[in-house]
Amino acid sequence: MPATTSIFSSTRVGSPPTPFSYGEAPTSSKAFRESTHLIPTPPAQNNRPQKYEPILFWLPVAIGTPLLMLGLGVALEVAIEISSKNGGFAVPSRNVFSLVSTQFLLAFFPGIFVLPVGYLWRSLDWMLRLYQPYIAMSRGNARAEESVLPFRSMFRALHYNHRVIFWSCLLATSTYLYQSLAGSIFQLQTRNKIDYAQAQSIRSLGLDPDVAQLNAFAAAAGFVQAAVFNDLGDPPFIKGGWSAAQFVFPTNTGLNGSMTVNTTGILSNSNCSNPTAPPLVNTVNLTSGVISSRSIDGCTANVTFDPSVSDQQYGVAVGCGPNASSNVTLAPVVFWFFQNQTDGTPEVRTIFCEPSMELFYVSAAADLTSGQLTGVNITNNYTSANNVSGPPTNGLPFNAVIFENNTNPFIQARATATHVGVPGAIFRAALQNPNGLQSIFDLPNGFLDLTSTIYSKNHWFFDYGSSMLFIDVRCLSFNSLRSPLPGHALAFLLFASGFLGVFLHLISRRQRRALYLTAPPGTAAAALALTARSGFGELLLPYDDFATLEKKLDGLRFRLDKRTGAILADAYDSADDASFRGPDDARMSLLGNRREAHMSSTQLAQEMALEVAEANPASWKRESLKTPYDK
Repeated sequence: MPATTSIFSSTRVGSPPTPFSYGEAPTSSKAFRESTHLIPTPPAQNNRPQKYEPILFWLPVAIGTPLLMLGLGVALEVAIEISSKNGGFAVPSRNVFSLVSTQFLLAFFPGIFVLPVGYLWRSLDWMLRLYQPYIAMSRGNARAEESVLPFRSMFRALHYNHRVIFWSCLLATSTYLYQSLAGSIFQLQTRNKIDYAQAQSIRSLGLDPDVAQLNAFAAAAGFVQAAVFNDLGDPPFIKGGWSAAQFVFPTNTGLNGSMTVNTTGILSNSNCSNPTAPPLVNTVNLTSGVISSRSIDGCTANVTFDPSVSDQQYGVAVGCGPNASSNVTLAPVVFWFFQNQTDGTPEVRTIFCEPSMELFYVSAAADLTSGQLTGVNITNNYTSANNVSGPPTNGLPFNAVIFENNTNPFIQARATATHVGVPGAIFRAALQNPNGLQSIFDLPNGFLDLTSTIYSKNHWFFDYGSSMLFIDVRCLSFNSLRSPLPGHALAFLLFASGFLGVFLHLISRRQRRALYLTAPPGTAAAALALTARSGFGELLLPYDDFATLEKKLDGLRFRLDKRTGAILADAYDSADDASFRGPDDARMSLLGNRREAHMSSTQLAQEMALEVAEANPASWKRESLKTPYDK
């Protein structure tokens, strides 16, 4: 029959006449009847069904996706290079999300970032594999394994020489590594960082204008008491005998932050010393006693107290010496500490202190976390004239424990609290000694060490004033480093997928150029529409397993009808191969001619008669041709 009328009857020379039988590989198309000639020819131009083109095969998507991956691979390599040169990228010291760690975020978000890229590439790969059977059938002579049977695996694609599918599957498989590699790219490290900035100084060297109110003295006395009772360290902006002008600490500086600032500082020295001999207690009467003690300057200080008040007493009085001043607030002082021993014997200790101070320009280091000074270094002498180095104090510090009597009850109360509070803090420190109070009395320098330490914490020579200071801020900053191995591996996979993907999709686009599908492939309805009149479905049963399907379809070759687009099946014979053809057959094959066009009219008539007979069998033969499903 003519090729345009029947394309399922075997017209090849040497085709075996034996029909298909159940359970055996078919060897002739006579076992089924196709009716594709009854399908109307679709319009050539107008009202022609529109060709189905999935979104993934649109040019911006099919080519844009690999180009995006190519760009990501290049960008990642550039980022790795910049990271290695700059020692990583800074990460905020305080996590934006308090519920999760920074390391989790650095591993999670890169994986989320590459997830859409990997998913899009796998979707493109799946679409390529979905279309490959139709591409193979559009070329003609396609085996069942590469057309109507599922062949879409990487190694089967290589077996059938489908290189586009093989490389697409291989690259799609590599996308499953993207998240693991992306999650391993970032390494969180801490590094020392130095920033140069400015800080506001809120104090300047000068006498407090409210010094007469004694607020600063009372506050200092209160702090030393709290420091002793709660075991506190130095107050802010004080380090040992040093005190620095207060300034505003910078914020958001990172971990273990410290700063260095050039400012003004005061070096105070309590100049405390023991007496030259043990002090003496002279009891005048039951309510009056005198403590006499001789200083290292050779002067004698006498302190009157009431021994009947308590078995443990303490206090401070005006001292003596060559630098004694008529102003009691600037005079040397003597601290005294008294107790009655268990046998009733009185015991007393005295400490002479003559405070002094020096003014300097200093470089002060401070801890940004605690706000404490960590070190003070002298940079130069302070030579500017002010009310500290000049009148009214003339460079002499206040003793900060003895004041003039004041008629203002509030000021007098502050004076009394300060007068009692500082020696009380020293005596409290002695009581808190693990070995007891007696051990401090027994030590030669027991009270001297405590007095020198606690008494030096009082500073009052900073006035309010604002200025800007240059500071150096040092801190541990979090740096995000790109790990070379996973970074280069991910960049290579992205670059390779993008580079090869462009060519793969251009080649696939060219392969699909002659393919005309009007419905999404892979659906049952689309498959039924393409094969409903092809006939070879009569060979198959609903309960055939894959091995049976493969066996029944093994002798067929599949193609797409050029006129209707239906899937057609032809019986396969090895004589069809060029190696078994005669000279005439090979020549006609090369010329693109079909054998049917060169058959004689007699041969064509015989073929037509045979097909009519098979289509309308005699009544006596119909009973034997019934299937188990015929009623």
